[in-house]
Amino acid sequence: MKRVFLTGATGTMGLAALKELLKAASFEIITLVMDTKRDRKIIEPYLQEKNLKVYYGDLTNYADVLKCVAGVDIVLHCAALVSPLADRYPEAAMKINYGSTVNIIKAIKAQSDWEKIKLVYIGTVAQTGDRMPPIHWGRVGDPIKPSIHDYYAVSKVAAERAVIESGLKYWVSLRQTGIISKKMIEINDPIIFHNCLDNVLEYITDKDSGVLLRNICGDLPEDFWCHIYNIGGGQDCRLSSYEMFKNLFELMGIKNLENVLDSKWFALRNFHGQYFLDSDKLNDYLNFRSLGKEYLYELYRKKLGWLLPVIRTINKIPAGEKISGRIFKNRFKKILYKERGTLNWLLNGKEEFIEPYFISKEKWAEIPSINEFKPFTDWDKVIWIDHGYDENKEESELSIEDLEAAAEFRGGQLLSKRMEKGDWHTKLEWQCAFGHKFRASPRLILEGGHWCTVCEGKSWNYHEIAKRSPFFAQVWYPLHDRNEPSREYPKLQLSLNR
Repeated sequence: MKRVFLTGATGTMGLAALKELLKAASFEIITLVMDTKRDRKIIEPYLQEKNLKVYYGDLTNYADVLKCVAGVDIVLHCAALVSPLADRYPEAAMKINYGSTVNIIKAIKAQSDWEKIKLVYIGTVAQTGDRMPPIHWGRVGDPIKPSIHDYYAVSKVAAERAVIESGLKYWVSLRQTGIISKKMIEINDPIIFHNCLDNVLEYITDKDSGVLLRNICGDLPEDFWCHIYNIGGGQDCRLSSYEMFKNLFELMGIKNLENVLDSKWFALRNFHGQYFLDSDKLNDYLNFRSLGKEYLYELYRKKLGWLLPVIRTINKIPAGEKISGRIFKNRFKKILYKERGTLNWLLNGKEEFIEPYFISKEKWAEIPSINEFKPFTDWDKVIWIDHGYDENKEESELSIEDLEAAAEFRGGQLLSKRMEKGDWHTKLEWQCAFGHKFRASPRLILEGGHWCTVCEGKSWNYHEIAKRSPFFAQVWYPLHDRNEPSREYPKLQLSLNR
């Protein structure tokens, strides 16, 4: 029987994993649950399960983590403080998302058999930030680029770096995408409108996420480990925001989006999401896909329940769409004027948000009505991001010349003069275009898409980075005019020893 330490068991992905793991008699599951009324209520239905041991505590408390890691075979680290809460409380996001990860790594290494213990870390698509058309297709190794003000992504970048550079023999980082779940359709927060109409995500369902984590606890080949993967549901889970809103409102009989939405509510850029060129790779190992976007619409039907036929009937009568639309518009406006709402930024002249999300008030004023909005259609066109080295080589053939070329392509240089051929794990000395020196493994840089620790920790300075790094320019200039004013956005200096 395998012993599994599952974190985040009261969250969306963690709870889905718990349900799947409990179906199999071959797992003994340990989980650490926050001692709160909310978390106790969620875990309570499972307390009688014979193969589940629940501890109450905190992942930021090393002693609690150490107790749970003792004797386990694998750790599934799903727990995280996610957006929008993470963006409101960045210090807490770093403490929980990065701090818990460091505690888990430390606790694994404290075991006498630590080299046998496997760590499955859940990262996020938000680490690569805004990938609006025409660069809406991406893959692992593309530049790390957390969107401006996205402290959730910032904390997850730091945590993933810790995992990749941990020295553990068995680790994997799975970058999770948007999860189709009841929680998703119940979101009532300004973040809804940070998501641009032409933005895309390759979603996955909560159920398939649970199956993924159950299957990862099985026997896998050695070459699966020590890599980074994108989680995605495949072709049937690919959706633009515009398509999602259109389909959800049509489900209710609302065909004219102008009755319910205003295109000027939605940001023009600076969110996150992409379609994955490489998400099939993880599914080939774990065989977890079974559901598509129809699952989203079914959840919405269930949420509306008896109201759905009523709304449909109203929308069939003259002016019915305008009547029901007014209800939706009033509800949306309540959140649009909240602190992190797009209309609040515009009303109060918050340039530190207007510029990243809208470019300027003038550009916002030019946004056409939603009926005049012309959604992007060339979804199948792929612009590949060059990673700056010969990716066709076998990993065992990686040379110092490959690393030197990759560093130059990033606007920097490799300072180390020697490396063992094919060694992806040993940290080397690098220097970025701004003269910052840092240590990092080829795995982190080439496969992970990470770069300078100093730049990442200091600010969002993407205009200046793009001027110096052809690698980064590929994901910046397709979405930004080269003549845009160069603005640096300082990051809060969060308590983090990097």
